[in-house]
Amino acid sequence: MFDDRSGPGAALFSAPLSGLASRIRPGFVVAVPVKDEEERLPACLRALAQQRDQLGQPIPPTLVRIVVFANNCSDRSASLARKLGGGLSLDVRVVEARLPPAVAHAGSARRAVMDLAEAWLVEAGEKDGVILTTDADSQVAPNWIAENLAAFADGAEAVLGRIDLDEEGAFLPEALHRRGGLEDTYERLLAELSWLLDPLDHNPWPHHATISGASLGVTRAAYCRVGRLPRVPLGEDKALIGLLSRQDARIRYCSTAHVITSGRTHGRAPGGVADTLALRSREPDALCDDALEPFRAASARASWRGRLRRLHAAGRLALDQDWAAELELSACDVNEVIKEAPFGAAWNIIEDRSSLFARHLLRPAELPEQIAIARRSLSLRREGGSSAQQDVQTKLSISIRPPDDADRSHSFDEESDGLVPT
Repeated sequence: MFDDRSGPGAALFSAPLSGLASRIRPGFVVAVPVKDEEERLPACLRALAQQRDQLGQPIPPTLVRIVVFANNCSDRSASLARKLGGGLSLDVRVVEARLPPAVAHAGSARRAVMDLAEAWLVEAGEKDGVILTTDADSQVAPNWIAENLAAFADGAEAVLGRIDLDEEGAFLPEALHRRGGLEDTYERLLAELSWLLDPLDHNPWPHHATISGASLGVTRAAYCRVGRLPRVPLGEDKALIGLLSRQDARIRYCSTAHVITSGRTHGRAPGGVADTLALRSREPDALCDDALEPFRAASARASWRGRLRRLHAAGRLALDQDWAAELELSACDVNEVIKEAPFGAAWNIIEDRSSLFARHLLRPAELPEQIAIARRSLSLRREGGSSAQQDVQTKLSISIRPPDDADRSHSFDEESDGLVPT
């Protein structure tokens, strides 16, 4: 199935590891979907060739295995990947394909390249390995591989990194940055609320709330357990995390795994980040993303999720059914809920069926009032001595650094077309 391989890394992975190599376990393969990215792909590959371990020592590029899936390309992306892979001493496999028009989208491309990475792990006898994926228009930080692998070594089954926009994001309208300041503040308050009410041990604080294929990792076992990445036209990364969440997979939102991605407004994937940035630039008063709901609703959601998670963990969800009446769930709904072994699957049904959890979207003009309410409420909770870790509602967010303030960081939510913070 592979049409090219360059670099001697495969032999190194099949041999016993020692010294530096033994510190970069578990085994991994990086999956990079590519469509007409000859301008940005070289920087992506160079970043992967300049990785360091957690001690700051260089990771030999020969140990970095990469699958490049060049789909429907009309430029030199595939040939560049071959040439650069060899020149940088990376272990690169390049696969070229032309997807039919009906499935020529981001979901199919990422599914294909992650499946290729998974097959490589099996071929190398590393069924306990992990698949890391990033985008061709992105540059991973020098410690990206090491931070991901450290999170997996600590027990994570999926790892999501923090995303910032490159210098092109500085040219976005100032109104977008101003809106981002409000959303940044409110999202941080909602994050603290969720941390207080529904902590998860495997996702320790501090962490972020970004879901993006530009920095996503998953164990091979978890990837196969949920049926692999869904082939959906848009939001394939969120769809995979949704499947993992419903199976109670240990998902880590790792702030130290960092990626810089393109801030362009003319992208390769219709409906992707670039299109969303362009839309929000034109419509600064559009609705906020659905995670930035009114504080009262967010508080009810997090409180109920924490309460029901604890009941489920104690094996009492089916025994103590007072919650069902309070949430106005039918007997049929309750039967479906209590049949689900993973809490994530049970919560998915509860959240979908109870009218209490219907999403109410905010306008940017409503944020100042909600921020004030959140601050008052959280101040009382802090004074009450509440402390816990945090489980944040997942969403994709992209940091945008405004040109007039390099220290501010806002985010753009692809799923619901709103700015949110990181």
